[in-house]
Formats: sequence, C-alpha cells, structure tokens
Amino acid sequence: MYTPGKGISKSAIPYRRTPASWVKATPEDVCEHICKLARKGTTPSQIGVLLRDAHGIPLVSSITGTKIVRVLRANGLAPEIPEDLYFLIKKAVSVHKHLERQRKDNDAKYRLVLVEARIQRLVRYYMTTGQLPPTWKYDSKTASTLVS
Repeated sequence: MYTPGKGISKSAIPYRRTPASWVKATPEDVCEHICKLARKGTTPSQIGVLLRDAHGIPLVSSITGTKIVRVLRANGLAPEIPEDLYFLIKKAVSVHKHLERQRKDNDAKYRLVLVEARIQRLVRYYMTTGQLPPTWKYDSKTASTLVS
C-alpha cells in the first residue's frame, strides 16, 4: 500500500477445494485442535502454521469447510479485535514509544502517520462488515491498553 514495490509473486491456494487424499484428520479433530490452541492464547494465523507444521493439516478450510476464525467464533474463542488490526495497533504503539524517546526522528513520525491511516482504513472496513461495533474508536493515547 505504501511501498514502492511492484512485484506480484506470491503463493497460491490449491484450486481443488476437497482435502488431499493423504490427509487423515477429521473435521472434529481439526476443530478440537483449533480450540485447544486458541485456549492457550495462540493467534489464528499461528494456529494455521502449527496445524500445518506439527499436525500435517495443509488447509483447514478444505477439511472443516470453514476458516479458522469462523471455527473460533462458533466456539466463542475469537479475538475481540481482528488480528491484522491488532498488530497494526501494536506497531503504532511501538513507534509512539520510540518517538517519545527520539522526538526528532522525522521518518518515524511519517511512518506513524501511515500506520495510523491504515488503522483508520481497516476500522472503517470492519465497521461496515460488522466485525467491530459502530461505536468502536481508535485513539492513539489509549491504544496501548488494547494491545497489552
């Protein structure tokens, strides 16, 4: 979004929506693993990586028919704010702390403006999709309480 890069190289999800023939996990087992990992405090993206690397489950949605966050939401374990928004707020808080110590760092000031613009854009999107309540507000002064 705010970078000079022009590359389009990236990995692609397999076209087939059915699970691979070598996957022996059942949807119930996968949901159980997801809930167990979420109770430990693991984020949804970390859950996907752990299932892929440790349990040999390549794609949760092909086995269960739903995504990891939807499984968590169905079991009441979904995070309060979406994961990407959480990490953007965390980045803004760390840049803010840096600017308290290094007031003349103009590049950090500019990057903070860009990060906070991205936060506002995501908040607007999540409010329209109903994932955040309409009264939710991002404030840079109270943001550190959201990520602590």
